[in-house]
Amino acid sequence: MTLSVREYAGSADAWNAFAAASAGGTFCHWHGWRGVIERAFGHECHSLAAYDGETLAGILPLVRVKSLVFGHYLVSMPFLNYGGPLGTPAAARALAGHAVELARAGRVKLLELRSTAPLEVDLAASHRKLTVVLDLPGTPEALWKQLSHGMRNKIRKPQKEGVEVRIGPAEAEPFWEIFAEHMRDLGTPTLPLRWFTVLREAFGDGVWFACAYHGGRPIAGGCGFVTPREFELTWSSALNRHRDLRANVLLHYAFMEAAVRRGVGRFNFGRSTPGSGTHEFKLQWGSRDEPLWWYQWAPRGEAATPSPHDSAYAWGPRIWKTLPLGLTNRLGPRIVKYLP
Repeated sequence: MTLSVREYAGSADAWNAFAAASAGGTFCHWHGWRGVIERAFGHECHSLAAYDGETLAGILPLVRVKSLVFGHYLVSMPFLNYGGPLGTPAAARALAGHAVELARAGRVKLLELRSTAPLEVDLAASHRKLTVVLDLPGTPEALWKQLSHGMRNKIRKPQKEGVEVRIGPAEAEPFWEIFAEHMRDLGTPTLPLRWFTVLREAFGDGVWFACAYHGGRPIAGGCGFVTPREFELTWSSALNRHRDLRANVLLHYAFMEAAVRRGVGRFNFGRSTPGSGTHEFKLQWGSRDEPLWWYQWAPRGEAATPSPHDSAYAWGPRIWKTLPLGLTNRLGPRIVKYLP
């Protein structure tokens, strides 16, 4: 079979239907991400398609992230956990090969194709990140029963303290305020509010926002994506000064309940670094690890996309934590757009 690879010129609906029907297809493959990334960050996006004659056999979204400070990268998909090639094994190989050609021609530091499963491609796989998933039952009552006694007590604590969770598109702005402060406290630049409002506009009820409130004030929040197969909580944060209330625990449980009511079969906690505190928190729910398969090509042995916590930038987080929130909220989005 001879396959050709070129820029996709079909409809968004046809692309999304192909992604939904493909093994390994995720919300990160939605056609709308191209517009989101172009509008929010201005990065060059490619929608690659492999064709057997005129029949669509595979797809690969690909984004170029380039800066003088951090370098030049091709990633599928930046700022997200997945997005690697979909389709037949031959199509995946053809798409990966075409991506390598683009990377070589552009002299990138690293090409990274983030897949949920092994692919038959001639690229090395990184497992520096993993995801954590929990199978969901059919009813909220069954969800409560499947949790451990200790976890149920952790959920009851914020409920007894009067914490309540609200889910809906109006929570995007208060979520971002929490997220931005939390990221500053971690020493990490924040994604801009525009990123989340563009997500809301692009994906409608496919993206969920929620905040946990105490005394009328938001103290924890999250943003995630829902498909018929699973809900992924992609970003979540809580204010350090209210950590004793465990609002983040109640927030996770509220998202789980909403997913169960939607008929979704899995809760995905998002990616983690193995052995981190965040990873341990996610395992408390009776969940399980699933490896991520991030396939890479690098001409000079680059092992990862840039991070403010890289040893070369170790001074950055220490300084960032000391800066006023208003300043980090202005500067952070200008930096984080180059950290895919």
